[in-house]
Amino acid sequence: MKAVEANNLHKTFTSKKESVEAVKGVSFSVEQGEVFSILGPNGAGKSTTILMLTTLLGISKGTASIMGLDVEKQDKEVRTKIGVALQDTGIDLLLTARELLYTTGRLWGLNKQESNLRTEELLQLVGLTESADRRVKTYSGGMKRRLDLGLSLVNEPEVLFLDEPTTGLDPASRRVIWDEIKRLNNNGVTVILTTQYLEEADELSDRLLIIDKGVVATEGTSDELKASVGGDVVTFDFEKEENVEVAKRLIDNAKVNQKQLRITVENGAEHIPIFMKTFTENKLNVKSVSANKPTLDDVFLKVTGFSMENDNQSEKKQSKKSNYEKRGRRIRR
Repeated sequence: MKAVEANNLHKTFTSKKESVEAVKGVSFSVEQGEVFSILGPNGAGKSTTILMLTTLLGISKGTASIMGLDVEKQDKEVRTKIGVALQDTGIDLLLTARELLYTTGRLWGLNKQESNLRTEELLQLVGLTESADRRVKTYSGGMKRRLDLGLSLVNEPEVLFLDEPTTGLDPASRRVIWDEIKRLNNNGVTVILTTQYLEEADELSDRLLIIDKGVVATEGTSDELKASVGGDVVTFDFEKEENVEVAKRLIDNAKVNQKQLRITVENGAEHIPIFMKTFTENKLNVKSVSANKPTLDDVFLKVTGFSMENDNQSEKKQSKKSNYEKRGRRIRR
């Protein structure tokens, strides 16, 4: 029996003005005990797929099952099998971690003694024992994510869904979450993870799925996906983006990524002098060049047409800009 099966999932959002098909026939399966990552750019349909699988959003077309239970016809039974930690959590900031875990246990039907015991187990598991009686509003972002993870485990789920669990966290906090995910998986929990961090997917996943524009772009292990790129990836950095476009027309099968030109060839280092000669003859100045084995970002660039790494960097810059704008509005007031 598969832990998760999704068959031709579709989701269409309809308003008075238009209909938007967010998911367009996504199919995949997850074995029990796997860590399965779903990757994709913003708006690809990752979170929508997770919401359908966890009974939080209706399925427009297709079917899905969790541990053999139909997601739509047996939704109540499905919810007893799963834990869910979404990207945007609604944790009560006025309560303490202990109060939240205890109350959640009671809502799951545990008696007082059982709920107290489960609360202590989870506080220790996610490393919040010492801060258990502090109000959640005093917690850092990493502590809130760990608490959210603890809350998703109260019912001892067989399948855990984590929607971008480390977004916005510093590297140290991200590593703590990774360690918790590994520990849970080692104890037999199947983990379905959506993420925009390729390093995270590479580190944690048994298999990966890339979704783009609502459809499955590719699927496999990290090594399989990297091998599908083929050869070495030679990367040329140019001073101007227009130079990259000119360079692309000179080289077959080259990919543009902002001011970079990426070329996949066998024995990449041997080809660098040949490419450099071509660029020099066409008066294209190269800032730097490197040859490496393919990464997940190269896979992502191949199947979606753009770099996940640059998308994340742009998102960070936009977030920082937004914070400055918010501060500016507060100062002006």
